[in-house]
Amino acid sequence: MASAVPAPSSAVRREPAARRLPRRPSGLGAVFRKELADHLSGHRFAILVGLVVVTGLAAIYVGARTLRDTLTQASESDPFVFLRLFTTGGSSLPPFTFFVEFLGPLLGIALAFDAINGERMRGTLSRLVSQPIHRDAIINGKFLAGLAALAVMVFALGGLVGGLGLVLTGVPPTLEEFLRLVAFLAVTIVYVGFWLSLAILFSTVLRQTVASALASLALWLFFSIFAGLLFGLVADAVAPVTDSQDAMQVLRNARWSLALNRLSPTLLYGEAVETLLNPQVRALGPLLLEQVIGAVPGAPLPLGQSLLLIWPHLTALAAAMLICFMVAYIAFMRQEIRAS
Repeated sequence: MASAVPAPSSAVRREPAARRLPRRPSGLGAVFRKELADHLSGHRFAILVGLVVVTGLAAIYVGARTLRDTLTQASESDPFVFLRLFTTGGSSLPPFTFFVEFLGPLLGIALAFDAINGERMRGTLSRLVSQPIHRDAIINGKFLAGLAALAVMVFALGGLVGGLGLVLTGVPPTLEEFLRLVAFLAVTIVYVGFWLSLAILFSTVLRQTVASALASLALWLFFSIFAGLLFGLVADAVAPVTDSQDAMQVLRNARWSLALNRLSPTLLYGEAVETLLNPQVRALGPLLLEQVIGAVPGAPLPLGQSLLLIWPHLTALAAAMLICFMVAYIAFMRQEIRAS
């Protein structure tokens, strides 16, 4: 009987030359949780949120009182009465959207103007990078935590204001109105997120927290107050209107003014919000007579068409937010961090 032949050496089970080491966690989750907890429990965030909530509720109350007298007539002719709460003001207060547009950037700036240089001045940045945490996880975690805190605040404020409007008017929102409100809150998060990323950028490239805060506030004041005046002067210089009866001169000046004003994130957000909360808006900018032939005056646009109309605005806001964060990311990764 033949004896068993030993297996050749090539058939012997081979052990891997080098075992793969387990991948080390980047630390992004730890940084995100820590920063989010600091934001939500911080006095700075609570004060600014309280300011926005108080002014927002007051604006909704004034808007509800303004609509209450004409609610019966409006509900018969206007299917979007609930949305008018957010865009209707009174003699004492502007509408709710004005306060969100004006005060929203302060929330983003307040959360991030000392995100990097504050850690550096306290001497905790060098300790943080010495931990088993990837360096990019620090700035990524700070940005994502700030964006998450803003999302929580914006949706909570939207629910609170919508609930108050429902109690005051007794008119529930339709599905179309609810979806438009959700889109409005999402656009608000992107808008405030731009100011968050801008503040992170200044906090990264400037060493002093006071300097980063002043730089962010200066841009906020410029775009909120002075940009429209400056862009109007530039439009008048480039495309002057010497004869107000000349339609081509007036149209050229209006197009230049609109193009320059759209360099401002505040105007982009304002036009997007107006289109979402007022379905009767069918165009943004001047129109020629042949462009409106066949259109039904006052006919509301469906939500999909309104989103298509403001898609360039949303793209510009999101791109500006990502560009600011990208520049801050590159600057942070190239900086030298020394132990204090």
